[in-house]
Amino acid sequence: MAHGAPMQSPAPQPLARPLSPPIVIAHRGASGLRPEHTLAAYTLAIDQGADFIEPDLVLTKDNVFVARHENDITGTTNVATHPEFAARRTTKLIDGESHTGWFTEDFTLAELKTLRAVERLPKLRPDNVQYDGQFEVPTLAEVIALAKRHSVGGRVVGIYPETKHPTYFASIGHPMEALLIAQLKAAGWSKPTDPVFIQSFEVDNLKRLHGMTGLRLIQLMDASGGPADRATPSYAAMVTPAGLKTVASYAYGIGPGLAMIQNGDAAPTTLVADAHAAGLRLHPWTFRAENVFLPKSLQNGVDLATHGKIEEAMRRYLALGIDGFFTDFPGIGVKVRDAVKENR
Repeated sequence: MAHGAPMQSPAPQPLARPLSPPIVIAHRGASGLRPEHTLAAYTLAIDQGADFIEPDLVLTKDNVFVARHENDITGTTNVATHPEFAARRTTKLIDGESHTGWFTEDFTLAELKTLRAVERLPKLRPDNVQYDGQFEVPTLAEVIALAKRHSVGGRVVGIYPETKHPTYFASIGHPMEALLIAQLKAAGWSKPTDPVFIQSFEVDNLKRLHGMTGLRLIQLMDASGGPADRATPSYAAMVTPAGLKTVASYAYGIGPGLAMIQNGDAAPTTLVADAHAAGLRLHPWTFRAENVFLPKSLQNGVDLATHGKIEEAMRRYLALGIDGFFTDFPGIGVKVRDAVKENR
């Protein structure tokens, strides 16, 4: 280029088309602003316009579904401050990993209801700590009731439950599938058009659910490792054209980690096009605002907790044609999704 010649802006790339209008899934509720998996987090997400709220599901000793990211509740409740439960601290092997703490399957629902939620990432989200001790551990029934209560005036709020550690729970006498389908059916949900997605990192769990319900199923996957039930050797094997075709035989879509679509600032992979070619929707996880979760080019300064350019991160993936996404900040997600939709 000649010295002094004006810089040429690259021609804008056409936006890829999603298979379905993109949805915003509130990851554990508005968990960037309230302690995760609380009715307060879910309610805020609904108020911010989320299409779906996401409860991770584990079971109690008396076989009730509750919303916790893990059955180990050491870091998400104040259980350690309850002397009456001190003797229940134990070590368990879950999906091949050793965990020491307190576990939902060792508590009845009534006992869990005496606990209160705390912020899981206090160093990254210090503003959320002010809510520690205020909110109960919600049941699936309470999450369903919340979604239905806000489904008014033509708006439908859906739920996007994840079965956590289904093989482990089955191994200790708490199989999840029939119980979950019965509860969703009782809520009036059993068809592909109902406002429900069921997701799992495991495979056989989803295949069993596929034989029990018409609800849409999402195969979760990550950039490394493989499903805990070892139904397939790796997640990498699942995203080959042949692997995606197999997934499409039992699932409506996939929930890949963001890096599987674009690893940081690297060039995008072909996963969106490959999945769409197999008829699968993509709902990647998880957009978070803090620098530590963002590509270098979208970070703001060096403090890991400082918020970076999450909006630009969302725009990048929406431009690739994803069909929805998980975010801890659904209010931002809705604004970006709607703006991109207007520009398509």
